[in-house]
Amino acid sequence: MGVSQFTCYKYPSATVTLQKTAEVSLSTEKLREKNFTADMGQVWVIERCDLNIKSNNSSHHTDLNGEERLIVRRGQPFNITLHLKPGSEEFKLAESSFTFVVETGPLPSEESGTKVSFSLRDTTVDTEWSASASNDPSGNTVSVSISSSPDAPIGLYSLFLEQGWEKASLGQFILLFNSWCPRDAVYMQSESKREEYVLAQHGQIYRGTYKRIKGTPWHYGQFEPGILDICLKILDKNPKFVCDPDEDCSARRNPVYVTRVLSTMINSEDDRGVLVGEWDEILDGVHPLDWIDSGEILHLWAESGPVRYGQCWVFAAVACTVSRALGIPCRVVTNFGSAHDTDANLVIELLFDESGNRISSDSIWNFHVWVESWMTRPDLGPEYDGWQASDPTPQETSDGLFCCGPASVKAIREGELTKKYDAPFIFAEVNADVVNLLQLPDGEFVKLSGSTKSVGQFISTKAVGTDERLDITHQYKYPEGSKEERQVYEKAQHHNKLHQQQQEEESGLHVKIKLAHDMVVGSDFEVCAVLTNNYKKTRNCTFVFFARAISYNGKQGDSCGFASDKVKVPSGQERRLSLKLQYDSYGSVITPDRLIQLSAIAFDKKATDYHIAEKTIVLDEPDIDIKLTEKAAVNQPVTAELSLWNPLPELLQDCSFTIGGFGLTGVKHVTVKIGAVDPEEEAKASAEFIPTRAGSSVLLVSFDSDKLKNIKSFAKVVVEESISTEI
Repeated sequence: MGVSQFTCYKYPSATVTLQKTAEVSLSTEKLREKNFTADMGQVWVIERCDLNIKSNNSSHHTDLNGEERLIVRRGQPFNITLHLKPGSEEFKLAESSFTFVVETGPLPSEESGTKVSFSLRDTTVDTEWSASASNDPSGNTVSVSISSSPDAPIGLYSLFLEQGWEKASLGQFILLFNSWCPRDAVYMQSESKREEYVLAQHGQIYRGTYKRIKGTPWHYGQFEPGILDICLKILDKNPKFVCDPDEDCSARRNPVYVTRVLSTMINSEDDRGVLVGEWDEILDGVHPLDWIDSGEILHLWAESGPVRYGQCWVFAAVACTVSRALGIPCRVVTNFGSAHDTDANLVIELLFDESGNRISSDSIWNFHVWVESWMTRPDLGPEYDGWQASDPTPQETSDGLFCCGPASVKAIREGELTKKYDAPFIFAEVNADVVNLLQLPDGEFVKLSGSTKSVGQFISTKAVGTDERLDITHQYKYPEGSKEERQVYEKAQHHNKLHQQQQEEESGLHVKIKLAHDMVVGSDFEVCAVLTNNYKKTRNCTFVFFARAISYNGKQGDSCGFASDKVKVPSGQERRLSLKLQYDSYGSVITPDRLIQLSAIAFDKKATDYHIAEKTIVLDEPDIDIKLTEKAAVNQPVTAELSLWNPLPELLQDCSFTIGGFGLTGVKHVTVKIGAVDPEEEAKASAEFIPTRAGSSVLLVSFDSDKLKNIKSFAKVVVEESISTEI
């Protein structure tokens, strides 16, 4: 990543106000009854302008935003109607001298493309701003079709009508990226993919470990009331807009630029961005695991600034919401075994002391979540078009700011690390080699083990049109251990010593960890470490097996189990060391992630022979049972019966269920508090909601308490149109 610092000197003073009416009247105060006079002497008086919001929004796939204002996608015509004052002469295209002007940003200019003028022509064209017109037989209205440029900057626009020195406002509209337009940089050919990556408001975010992957429901809510305004506000708060607003607004024609801005602005490290990150003990604010949708976070930011707190999946989910709201196809991606390479050498060096404590700055997260956005890359070449990875979680700086990407996923797969932006960092996240080193009391480091396969596993995203998990590991890397994968790694200018060692004959001591079948939070269970001696001679070893709480980002917590033994292991035989994990020991130290890291170390000091095995387990959580007592219909109350079994051997206090969903509960979620629940008893609640929109939706449900937190589930809900019972 780069280290150059971004400095600003200028500050804008202009502000804009959104137009929220469906019809824009040209009042006598604004026009002072001024006439629009053609060169031929013909006179028209425009009484009002109808923006045809309902039909335009429907044809531009923005109808879910409502009918309060005109929202269109670039490169696609929209229609307005000019109503002539009674008595005006019949409109004739050949005799008109209408000129339309569109402006965006606080300082619009023709040089930057934030102000464009265009006259009427016979037909619109799909390569630039253009307009055509026709009048109805009565001659009282003029229908105008306006087509925006497929390369126009997105944002809030004002539309004007000019003739000579006269200029009148026809209203405002919002212009978005258009994945339905073949000339737009975000064009997607597949309709099902457009519906998933632009229009879908619900999704699955994958968490846990690569052996126990769990999908968590999330409500993106990009069409909720007020969300689009907030997304535009995010763009207007970014440091580059503060420095040069017109240049920034002009650059918003490029989805690569907008995506990089969002990578900066979703976190608050360098600015007044959306989310504050926190991975240590959280004593104030909202725990990241408590969030279930992006809308609440974005509204809180708009009202009072940076929101506390977020972690990687929250940063990614909010970035996905904003991207989809602006028209950029986007999906959330989870990488299991994700490397954080702090020194940019493409090797994760995990250093341990003899007690098993990690003492290095490099780390491997159990999982890490980012986003991919779909677009062309004219700055890189057509071979790098398609999905681009960007990461709003603040980890390292790029160009002096905490941002990452967008980097072409194809470039990462081929090891093309000179391609911007931040390809080396993302390449290391999915394909770094790992070496474990043990520091002896004299300061010397001894190699424990190494791996070329543990980083970048089961890279996952939600499949198109279903709630199933789609594995996209192959899009980021060639199969582990394949000739192509090693060639790519070498092309990334890293000399792989570990790969050569894999060719050597298997020998020595080997340690592995075996797990229990049922590891439900609240239960006691036993795990086992197995030491095998593949030497030809007997070995006398110290065998240590311990467990500690761990956060998903690899930060180690308190110990919750320890066992050790001196073992004599004959050649070809094995020894086992069991460790019982009791809820009394782990219950008070695990984080809401419910993760426990197991570490087994075996060493023969006389032979200076050390070996380590690590495994992270995620404890299973109880399921939430969701039942609707009646069919869902618009404006009719629906009751959801909710229940969850308390698996803990202790009382749960401050128990509550929370439900939410677009078109089901409104912006505010419904929370039902139920007090205390006894051990091994069922928590039950009834929650009522009134749907406001017909169609398919998702009801998100979460359970929370003092000791069992952030249990989430969902149910699909089909809302029917209400049927009147009046005779």
